[in-house]
Amino acid sequence: MTETPARQHRGQPAGSLTTGSHILLPDGERTAEIHQLELQRDDFGVPALVLASLTGGGTLRIAAGSTVTLVNAADDAVTHLPRALAPEGTAPVSEATRPADAAAGTEPRQEQPGGESAANAQVPAVVVPPLPAAPPAANGPGEEELALIPTPDGTPESVVEAAAEAHPDAVGVLLLTDRLSKGVNFKSGSCLKDLTDLAHELFVTLKDAEGALSIADLLTVLPYDGNPGRWASVEASLALASYICRQDGQDERAAVYEKLIRTPESQETDPFKARMAAKVRQRSLNEPNLYDKEIFRSIDNSNHDAEREWRLLRLESLLFLRAHGGSETIGMSELERRIGNELEAVRA
Repeated sequence: MTETPARQHRGQPAGSLTTGSHILLPDGERTAEIHQLELQRDDFGVPALVLASLTGGGTLRIAAGSTVTLVNAADDAVTHLPRALAPEGTAPVSEATRPADAAAGTEPRQEQPGGESAANAQVPAVVVPPLPAAPPAANGPGEEELALIPTPDGTPESVVEAAAEAHPDAVGVLLLTDRLSKGVNFKSGSCLKDLTDLAHELFVTLKDAEGALSIADLLTVLPYDGNPGRWASVEASLALASYICRQDGQDERAAVYEKLIRTPESQETDPFKARMAAKVRQRSLNEPNLYDKEIFRSIDNSNHDAEREWRLLRLESLLFLRAHGGSETIGMSELERRIGNELEAVRA
């Protein structure tokens, strides 16, 4: 008679679990495979709770510091869920994982206190709230909406030259256009940064909204390619174009820019990764870097040039927040007020 080899158990911290692991469930008998993992942190940013979605349905909540028993998948004839976690209609537990006396059709000999047998003892139910739904994918603008963004009048180089001709005495514009006149390469991150800086220089310093919008539109039509460095320049131009159009009463055109700025949010197709990305994104919107320490330090040191550079960075952050619809901590009216203050400060 061949005996079934005993399972090989080993302990592992809950915080280091991975998908595909087979864990011993709270009843101490059955096992389940982990399908997805989500780590929740406390208010201090310390890992606190692990949510393990199990294959076949159900979720386990495990404290991050707990030790979970892992079982080799090869030692299990079949993966099982506890009845409390199994979806409705799931078949009963296979005979392969029951004790020997249960597999033979006999009642277990061990008695619970009070005379109740172990077979009749119910496994306590684990009440787990459902995982939050994946954030809805951001809908990009359609062809009719994209038609609201005018096509450039000539080549990108000619648009840049027109900006230089309109402001022949502006040193900042001339320095940027001199580099860009040699050729606009939309695959170059530094070239995109120069275009964005030129659009901001025209609008912020020279108050040339029309010229700034013509430069920004060279970038706003570029698709999201997954490169954060290049997209940062496109994102800044989209935020600036949205603000200029809102100030000019072109609300429909501004709405197109605001849809385009959310393009990266619809790229992730995995619900778990999309949910985690949405949490990180919302946290960055609620706690934006507005460079307060750097600005105050520059003021204390009477370094006006440094103060202006930090305020320009703050202005870009505020414009992005506004184009994104604000956040849970800063509303639209407050954003409008802060943007006005920064424009006044950097133009002084």
